[in-house]
Amino acid sequence: MSLSDLRPVPADQLTFRLPRKFEDVAEERRHRQERLVAALRLFGRFGFEEGVAGHITARDPEHPDHFWVNPFGMSFKHVKVSDLILVNHDGQVVEGRYHVNEAAFAIHSQVHQARPDVVAAAHSHSVYGKALSSLGRLLEPITQDVCAFYQDHALFDDYTGVVTDLEEGKRIAAALGGNKAVILRNHGLLTVGESVDAAAWWFITMERSCQVQLLAQAAGEVVPITHENALLTREQIGNDVVAWINFQPLYDQITKSDPDLFD
Repeated sequence: MSLSDLRPVPADQLTFRLPRKFEDVAEERRHRQERLVAALRLFGRFGFEEGVAGHITARDPEHPDHFWVNPFGMSFKHVKVSDLILVNHDGQVVEGRYHVNEAAFAIHSQVHQARPDVVAAAHSHSVYGKALSSLGRLLEPITQDVCAFYQDHALFDDYTGVVTDLEEGKRIAAALGGNKAVILRNHGLLTVGESVDAAAWWFITMERSCQVQLLAQAAGEVVPITHENALLTREQIGNDVVAWINFQPLYDQITKSDPDLFD
């Protein structure tokens, strides 16, 4: 076949993934659990662990005031679907055999309560997120990727110790507001999304954006993207469908290398 013989493949014959719609609640629950564990494994692979700190939650599709979360004290790299625990609005484990991280309940319960649009939330003590948080600054529009967060993230400008009080969780949720992310001063990052995939992707790319900002500002004077172009770029790459799409190659990688996560 010569190049002159080539013809475009019809668009309806090309594969392109988009978020699934579910009619069966059990199927949707299993889907969220699998994505949650895949995200946790990726966080472990990317070095986002700091001892027992860090958690990702997914709202249960049948009981919206309950959420699935990784067990307290288990490495992100080892979590399986069968290890996940379901926590109710009182912080009690109603499914599973492990304890819940007290900070996970204090923070995530209030975020989920304040944001009914949010399916998942991610928080960990990643290195560059912690470093930027110690400066008490927001991310600046200095790269295309970080523009996803332009005027769509906030700063929780306080630190009072490990979060174990629901009132502190409420304050974090209030600082988050309607944004996709919040920087917790002297603590780290928290991201949310309409899917586990989106919340996890926002965290991953936010952590990398923190790294880039710290490197760039240490190297010299940074040239920012203009307000108008930063807003335009956010409209192009800052929605949860785009985040979901960006997460899919990572999901494919981790499920191929770690098939035991489905156990």
